[in-house]
Amino acid sequence: MIDLDRRKAIKLAASMLAGAMIFASPVYAQEAKKVTVALDWTPNTNHIGLYVAREKGFYKEAGLDVEILPYSDTAAGTLVSNHQADFGVAGVGFYTQHAAGADLKAVYAVVQHETGRVVFNADRADIKSPRDLDGKTYGGFGSAWENALIGSIIKADGGKGDIKTVTLGTSAYEALANGSVDFTLEVVTWEGVQAELLGQKLTTFKYSDYGVPEQHTTLLVSSDAYLKQSPDAAKAFLAATQKGYAYAVDHPDEAADLLIAANPDALTNKDLVHASVKSLVEGHYLRGENGAVGTIDPAKNAAIGDYLFANGILKDGNGAALTEKPDFAGYISNDYLPKN
Repeated sequence: MIDLDRRKAIKLAASMLAGAMIFASPVYAQEAKKVTVALDWTPNTNHIGLYVAREKGFYKEAGLDVEILPYSDTAAGTLVSNHQADFGVAGVGFYTQHAAGADLKAVYAVVQHETGRVVFNADRADIKSPRDLDGKTYGGFGSAWENALIGSIIKADGGKGDIKTVTLGTSAYEALANGSVDFTLEVVTWEGVQAELLGQKLTTFKYSDYGVPEQHTTLLVSSDAYLKQSPDAAKAFLAATQKGYAYAVDHPDEAADLLIAANPDALTNKDLVHASVKSLVEGHYLRGENGAVGTIDPAKNAAIGDYLFANGILKDGNGAALTEKPDFAGYISNDYLPKN
């Protein structure tokens, strides 16, 4: 009788162990939710929080399998609005796409302050303020935003806003150096840092000193379709991303090394990456003076939206300038960020 009870106990224990092994196996484990992110450019320090979150396992801890898509000629906003990517990195072009009917919503401010600058060689004695740019040649990137931006800056300083434009793309800085253009635009936390490292003497005009509202230059956008379909995944992704950017602020050297290690072919200048991260941290771009990381300021959103509308930059799907100002509050949402 005792042996029979023992045999029953052993058999029951074996059965329970087998069941536990089945439920613990990968087949029955909850599968990580796949999330895709499209970049706006080749990997750089604006993207550092994404890579930190991935390399430090923040996404994995949140139950996510995040794929950072390689940069392509198709704008990140286009990929997101066509639902070929769940999130994307975007700039001011997000507003023009949204106005034209694209399914886009900004959900995270990568930078808390404007990083753009008008830049020219410091030895240009004929350029002392923006109005001196009238009649000169701008080396640009081919967007309607640029001409309107520069024109409004010049006019705010008392000029006419008449410039010549040459589309040069990534060679704009080289064109500036060799004198084939008089001025261009830069991202102060990347090209500006690079110029300092190279000893190039440049002078800049900050947009907001000449009538352009302070803005979040770089944003993470998603689509209303994705946010409604996968709100929990969106919140998990943004919480982990916010954690990644906050970690970069607190551990800039480690974060820079993680970014470089993840993109060894694209980021060969380690000094530039480290100096750029330092600039982003010390300038309170990634974490604002008020402690904000990722939060979109509704006032900044409204101000830059009003500016774009007033300057005729926002057009509908047929290419006609909007005649009625949109409700820019609907362009953004902080609802998917962690509640502090």
